[in-house]
Amino acid sequence: MLRWFSLALLSAAAVTVSVSAADPHPEVASQKKFIENGKIKVGVDLSSGGSIYWFSELPADRNLLNHADRGRFIQQSYYGKPDGSMWAKKPWRWNPVQGGDYKGKPARLLEVKEETNSLYVRSVPVNWAGGQDLEDCRMEQWISLSDNMARVRFRFSYRGTDTHPAVHQELPAVFVDYALPDLVYYKGAKPWSDEPISKDQPGWPNEGRKCTEHWAGFLGPDGRGVGVLFPGTEKITTYRHPGKPGPTGGGCSYFAPIRTMAITPGFVFDYSIYLTIGSADEMRGRFKPIALRFLEEQSKAKATEAAPK
Repeated sequence: MLRWFSLALLSAAAVTVSVSAADPHPEVASQKKFIENGKIKVGVDLSSGGSIYWFSELPADRNLLNHADRGRFIQQSYYGKPDGSMWAKKPWRWNPVQGGDYKGKPARLLEVKEETNSLYVRSVPVNWAGGQDLEDCRMEQWISLSDNMARVRFRFSYRGTDTHPAVHQELPAVFVDYALPDLVYYKGAKPWSDEPISKDQPGWPNEGRKCTEHWAGFLGPDGRGVGVLFPGTEKITTYRHPGKPGPTGGGCSYFAPIRTMAITPGFVFDYSIYLTIGSADEMRGRFKPIALRFLEEQSKAKATEAAPK
Protein backbone atom coordinates (compact mmCIF):
# COMPACT_ATOMS: atom_id res chain seq x y z
CA MET A 1 0.00 0.00 0.00
CA LEU A 2 1.65 3.22 -1.10
CA ARG A 3 1.06 5.22 2.06
CA TRP A 4 3.12 7.21 4.48
CA PHE A 5 1.51 7.07 7.87
CA SER A 6 2.14 9.15 10.92
CA LEU A 7 -0.86 7.31 12.37
CA ALA A 8 1.25 5.36 14.82
CA LEU A 9 2.60 8.61 16.13
CA LEU A 10 -0.58 10.64 16.23
CA SER A 11 -2.13 5.55 12.18
CA ALA A 12 -29.41 -14.23 -2.52
CA ALA A 13 -27.14 -17.35 -3.01
CA ALA A 14 -23.80 -17.54 -1.28
CA VAL A 15 -20.75 -18.18 -3.44
CA THR A 16 -17.36 -19.28 -2.14
CA VAL A 17 -14.48 -17.71 -4.06
CA SER A 18 -10.86 -18.84 -3.93
CA VAL A 19 -7.64 -17.86 -5.70
CA SER A 20 -5.84 -20.65 -7.53
CA ALA A 21 -2.74 -21.98 -5.78
CA ALA A 22 -0.97 -21.83 -9.14
CA ASP A 23 -1.43 -18.07 -9.19
CA PRO A 24 -0.65 -16.89 -5.64
CA HIS A 25 -0.31 -13.21 -6.64
CA PRO A 26 -2.90 -12.59 -9.35
CA GLU A 27 -3.11 -9.20 -11.00
CA VAL A 28 -5.08 -6.57 -9.08
CA ALA A 29 -8.73 -6.55 -10.21
CA SER A 30 -8.34 -9.92 -11.94
CA GLN A 31 -11.73 -11.03 -10.55
CA LYS A 32 -14.19 -8.18 -11.02
CA LYS A 33 -17.73 -7.95 -9.72
CA PHE A 34 -20.04 -5.01 -10.43
CA ILE A 35 -23.38 -3.74 -9.21
CA GLU A 36 -25.17 -0.78 -10.79
CA ASN A 37 -28.55 0.93 -10.77
CA GLY A 38 -28.53 3.03 -13.96
CA LYS A 39 -27.01 6.06 -12.19
CA ILE A 40 -23.87 4.76 -10.46
CA LYS A 41 -21.72 1.66 -10.67
CA VAL A 42 -19.54 0.05 -7.99
CA GLY A 43 -16.95 -2.63 -8.66
CA VAL A 44 -15.18 -4.88 -6.17
CA ASP A 45 -12.06 -6.97 -6.69
CA LEU A 46 -12.82 -10.52 -5.61
CA SER A 47 -9.10 -11.29 -5.91
CA SER A 48 -8.42 -8.65 -3.19
CA GLY A 49 -10.83 -9.47 -0.39
CA GLY A 50 -13.74 -7.85 -2.21
CA SER A 51 -12.22 -4.36 -1.85
CA ILE A 52 -13.88 -1.52 -3.77
CA TYR A 53 -11.76 -0.63 -6.79
CA TRP A 54 -14.33 1.01 -9.09
CA PHE A 55 -16.82 3.85 -8.65
CA SER A 56 -18.34 5.55 -11.66
CA GLU A 57 -21.28 7.64 -12.75
CA LEU A 58 -23.46 6.32 -15.57
CA PRO A 59 -23.62 6.55 -18.52
CA ALA A 60 -20.08 8.06 -18.62
CA ASP A 61 -18.72 5.04 -16.67
CA ARG A 62 -15.32 6.56 -15.85
CA ASN A 63 -13.70 4.92 -12.84
CA LEU A 64 -12.64 7.66 -10.37
CA LEU A 65 -10.75 5.41 -7.93
CA ASN A 66 -7.15 4.21 -7.90
CA HIS A 67 -6.12 0.56 -7.59
CA ALA A 68 -2.42 0.57 -8.48
CA ASP A 69 -1.69 -2.08 -5.82
CA ARG A 70 -3.47 -4.07 -3.11
CA GLY A 71 -3.30 -1.18 -0.70
CA ARG A 72 -5.10 1.25 -2.98
CA PHE A 73 -8.84 0.76 -2.81
CA ILE A 74 -11.69 1.96 -0.69
CA GLN A 75 -11.05 -0.62 1.99
CA GLN A 76 -10.69 -1.49 5.66
CA SER A 77 -7.31 -1.12 7.34
CA TYR A 78 -6.50 -1.26 11.05
CA TYR A 79 -3.36 -0.83 13.18
CA GLY A 80 -1.93 -2.33 16.35
CA LYS A 81 1.39 -2.80 18.08
CA PRO A 82 4.80 -3.13 16.39
CA ASP A 83 5.25 -6.75 15.28
CA GLY A 84 8.80 -6.86 13.91
CA SER A 85 7.70 -6.54 10.28
CA MET A 86 9.38 -4.15 7.85
CA TRP A 87 7.90 -2.10 5.03
CA ALA A 88 10.01 0.12 2.76
CA LYS A 89 12.96 -0.58 5.10
CA LYS A 90 11.01 0.88 8.03
CA PRO A 91 9.77 -0.98 11.10
CA TRP A 92 6.03 -1.54 10.73
CA ARG A 93 3.27 -2.87 12.92
CA TRP A 94 0.34 -5.27 12.99
CA ASN A 95 -1.84 -3.96 10.14
CA PRO A 96 -4.81 -6.04 8.90
CA VAL A 97 -5.62 -4.89 5.35
CA GLN A 98 -8.67 -5.96 3.36
CA GLY A 99 -6.95 -6.10 -0.04
CA GLY A 100 -3.68 -7.90 0.68
CA ASP A 101 -0.04 -7.18 1.47
CA TYR A 102 2.52 -4.80 0.01
CA LYS A 103 4.19 -7.58 -2.01
CA GLY A 104 0.96 -8.30 -3.86
CA LYS A 105 -0.35 -11.25 -1.88
CA PRO A 106 -4.17 -11.12 -2.05
CA ALA A 107 -6.52 -11.40 0.90
CA ARG A 108 -8.63 -14.54 0.96
CA LEU A 109 -12.30 -14.13 0.18
CA LEU A 110 -14.62 -16.42 2.12
CA GLU A 111 -18.09 -15.51 0.90
CA VAL A 112 -19.98 -13.43 -1.65
CA LYS A 113 -23.73 -12.77 -1.67
CA GLU A 114 -25.44 -10.70 -4.35
CA GLU A 115 -28.97 -9.35 -4.51
CA THR A 116 -30.58 -6.57 -6.54
CA ASN A 117 -28.44 -3.41 -6.12
CA SER A 118 -26.54 -4.92 -3.20
CA LEU A 119 -23.45 -7.03 -2.55
CA TYR A 120 -21.93 -8.66 0.57
CA VAL A 121 -18.40 -10.02 0.99
CA ARG A 122 -16.54 -11.61 3.89
CA SER A 123 -12.79 -12.11 3.95
CA VAL A 124 -9.63 -12.89 5.94
CA PRO A 125 -7.34 -9.83 5.93
CA VAL A 126 -3.58 -9.95 5.39
CA ASN A 127 -0.94 -8.31 7.55
CA TRP A 128 0.33 -5.48 5.32
CA ALA A 129 4.06 -5.73 5.98
CA GLY A 130 4.30 -9.23 7.49
CA GLY A 131 2.27 -10.96 4.76
CA GLN A 132 0.46 -13.43 7.05
CA ASP A 133 -3.20 -14.33 6.68
CA LEU A 134 -4.69 -13.05 9.93
CA GLU A 135 -6.95 -15.98 10.74
CA ASP A 136 -8.13 -14.39 13.98
CA CYS A 137 -9.62 -11.46 12.04
CA ARG A 138 -12.61 -11.16 9.74
CA MET A 139 -13.67 -8.28 7.51
CA GLU A 140 -17.20 -7.89 6.17
CA GLN A 141 -18.61 -5.39 3.68
CA TRP A 142 -22.15 -4.63 2.57
CA ILE A 143 -22.74 -2.35 -0.46
CA SER A 144 -26.18 -1.06 -1.43
CA LEU A 145 -27.15 1.45 -4.12
CA SER A 146 -29.94 4.03 -4.01
CA ASP A 147 -30.30 6.76 -6.62
CA ASN A 148 -26.90 8.61 -6.82
CA MET A 149 -25.63 7.16 -3.56
CA ALA A 150 -23.79 4.01 -2.50
CA ARG A 151 -23.91 3.01 1.14
CA VAL A 152 -20.99 0.87 2.31
CA ARG A 153 -21.20 -0.82 5.68
CA PHE A 154 -17.99 -2.28 7.12
CA ARG A 155 -17.42 -4.66 10.03
CA PHE A 156 -14.11 -5.78 11.54
CA SER A 157 -13.98 -8.61 14.09
CA TYR A 158 -10.92 -9.63 16.11
CA ARG A 159 -10.78 -12.96 17.92
CA GLY A 160 -7.10 -12.86 18.86
CA THR A 161 -5.58 -12.71 22.32
CA ASP A 162 -3.19 -9.76 21.92
CA THR A 163 -4.11 -6.37 23.30
CA HIS A 164 -3.12 -3.60 20.91
CA PRO A 165 -2.60 0.05 21.94
CA ALA A 166 -4.96 2.87 21.06
CA VAL A 167 -3.84 4.38 17.73
CA HIS A 168 -5.45 6.16 14.82
CA GLN A 169 -7.51 3.84 12.60
CA GLU A 170 -8.47 4.41 8.94
CA LEU A 171 -12.28 4.33 8.64
CA PRO A 172 -11.77 3.53 5.78
CA ALA A 173 -8.82 4.18 3.44
CA VAL A 174 -9.99 6.03 0.30
CA PHE A 175 -7.75 6.12 -2.79
CA VAL A 176 -8.86 8.29 -5.71
CA ASP A 177 -7.46 9.00 -9.18
CA TYR A 178 -4.58 11.51 -9.08
CA ALA A 179 -6.46 13.40 -11.82
CA LEU A 180 -8.79 14.64 -9.02
CA PRO A 181 -6.53 17.09 -7.15
CA ASP A 182 -8.87 19.37 -5.15
CA LEU A 183 -9.91 18.31 -1.65
CA VAL A 184 -13.27 19.78 -0.62
CA TYR A 185 -14.74 19.78 2.89
CA TYR A 186 -16.29 22.07 5.51
CA LYS A 187 -14.18 22.98 8.55
CA GLY A 188 -16.22 25.73 10.21
CA ALA A 189 -18.13 25.96 13.47
CA LYS A 190 -21.62 25.96 11.93
CA PRO A 191 -22.06 22.64 10.10
CA TRP A 192 -24.95 22.28 7.67
CA SER A 193 -25.67 26.02 7.70
CA ASP A 194 -24.63 26.49 4.03
CA GLU A 195 -21.43 28.34 4.90
CA PRO A 196 -18.67 28.22 2.24
CA ILE A 197 -16.89 24.94 1.58
CA SER A 198 -13.09 24.83 1.81
CA LYS A 199 -10.98 23.67 -1.13
CA ASP A 200 -7.23 22.95 -1.22
CA GLN A 201 -4.67 20.47 -2.53
CA PRO A 202 -2.94 18.25 0.04
CA GLY A 203 0.78 17.67 -0.25
CA TRP A 204 3.01 14.73 0.61
CA PRO A 205 3.27 13.10 3.13
CA ASN A 206 0.22 13.03 5.41
CA GLU A 207 -1.59 16.18 6.44
CA GLY A 208 -4.54 16.53 8.79
CA ARG A 209 -7.90 18.20 8.17
CA LYS A 210 -10.94 18.85 10.34
CA CYS A 211 -14.24 18.09 8.59
CA THR A 212 -17.02 19.29 10.85
CA GLU A 213 -19.77 18.10 8.47
CA HIS A 214 -18.14 14.65 8.44
CA TRP A 215 -17.58 14.47 4.69
CA ALA A 216 -14.86 15.18 2.15
CA GLY A 217 -14.25 14.70 -1.55
CA PHE A 218 -11.74 15.06 -4.36
CA LEU A 219 -12.68 17.06 -7.46
CA GLY A 220 -11.18 17.25 -10.93
CA PRO A 221 -10.61 20.37 -13.06
CA ASP A 222 -14.26 20.19 -14.18
CA GLY A 223 -15.41 20.67 -10.57
CA ARG A 224 -16.79 17.14 -10.22
CA GLY A 225 -15.49 14.13 -8.38
CA VAL A 226 -15.97 11.59 -5.57
CA GLY A 227 -17.42 12.48 -2.19
CA VAL A 228 -17.53 10.38 0.98
CA LEU A 229 -19.75 10.94 4.01
CA PHE A 230 -18.38 9.37 7.22
CA PRO A 231 -20.93 10.00 9.99
CA GLY A 232 -19.49 10.27 13.46
CA THR A 233 -15.90 11.02 12.42
CA GLU A 234 -14.56 14.58 12.22
CA LYS A 235 -10.85 14.23 11.39
CA ILE A 236 -9.13 12.94 8.28
CA THR A 237 -5.55 12.29 7.25
CA THR A 238 -4.83 13.11 3.61
CA TYR A 239 -2.13 13.39 0.97
CA ARG A 240 -1.46 13.44 -2.76
CA HIS A 241 1.30 11.12 -3.93
CA PRO A 242 2.69 12.40 -7.27
CA GLY A 243 2.77 10.11 -10.27
CA LYS A 244 0.89 9.04 -13.36
CA PRO A 245 -2.88 9.60 -13.11
CA GLY A 246 -5.49 6.98 -13.92
CA PRO A 247 -7.08 4.06 -12.03
CA THR A 248 -3.83 2.06 -12.17
CA GLY A 249 -1.39 5.01 -12.18
CA GLY A 250 1.35 5.53 -9.63
CA GLY A 251 -0.12 8.85 -8.49
CA CYS A 252 -3.10 9.02 -6.16
CA SER A 253 -5.23 11.35 -4.08
CA TYR A 254 -5.93 9.88 -0.64
CA PHE A 255 -7.78 10.51 2.56
CA ALA A 256 -9.03 8.47 5.47
CA PRO A 257 -11.42 9.41 8.26
CA ILE A 258 -9.57 8.61 11.50
CA ARG A 259 -10.51 7.75 15.08
CA THR A 260 -8.32 6.58 17.93
CA MET A 261 -9.26 3.06 19.00
CA ALA A 262 -7.56 0.13 20.70
CA ILE A 263 -8.07 -3.35 19.26
CA THR A 264 -8.43 -5.80 22.12
CA PRO A 265 -9.70 -9.40 22.41
CA GLY A 266 -13.33 -9.59 21.27
CA PHE A 267 -13.15 -6.25 19.42
CA VAL A 268 -15.94 -5.72 16.85
CA PHE A 269 -16.40 -2.45 15.01
CA ASP A 270 -19.27 -1.74 12.61
CA TYR A 271 -19.75 1.53 10.71
CA SER A 272 -21.10 2.93 7.42
CA ILE A 273 -19.97 5.47 4.84
CA TYR A 274 -21.79 6.93 1.82
CA LEU A 275 -20.32 7.58 -1.65
CA THR A 276 -21.52 9.86 -4.41
CA ILE A 277 -20.23 11.58 -7.55
CA GLY A 278 -20.90 15.23 -8.37
CA SER A 279 -19.92 18.80 -7.58
CA ALA A 280 -19.12 19.88 -4.00
CA ASP A 281 -22.59 21.42 -3.66
CA GLU A 282 -24.25 18.26 -5.00
CA MET A 283 -22.29 16.11 -2.56
CA ARG A 284 -23.21 18.34 0.35
CA GLY A 285 -26.88 18.40 -0.62
CA ARG A 286 -27.11 14.60 -0.84
CA PHE A 287 -25.19 14.04 2.38
CA LYS A 288 -27.04 16.59 4.52
CA PRO A 289 -30.26 14.62 5.27
CA ILE A 290 -28.27 11.48 6.09
CA ALA A 291 -25.91 13.38 8.40
CA LEU A 292 -28.73 15.20 10.19
CA ARG A 293 -30.61 11.94 10.69
CA PHE A 294 -27.46 10.39 12.16
CA LEU A 295 -27.01 13.32 14.55
CA GLU A 296 -30.64 13.07 15.64
CA GLU A 297 -30.27 9.35 16.33
CA GLN A 298 -27.08 10.00 18.30
CA SER A 299 -28.83 12.64 20.38
CA LYS A 300 -31.74 10.31 21.17
CA ALA A 301 -29.35 7.50 22.13
CA LYS A 302 -27.43 9.80 24.51
CA ALA A 303 -30.69 11.01 26.08
CA THR A 304 -31.80 7.42 26.63
CA GLU A 305 -28.47 6.54 28.27
CA ALA A 306 -28.68 9.59 30.54
CA ALA A 307 -32.26 8.95 31.61
CA PRO A 308 -32.76 7.67 35.20
CA LYS A 309 -33.08 3.92 35.39
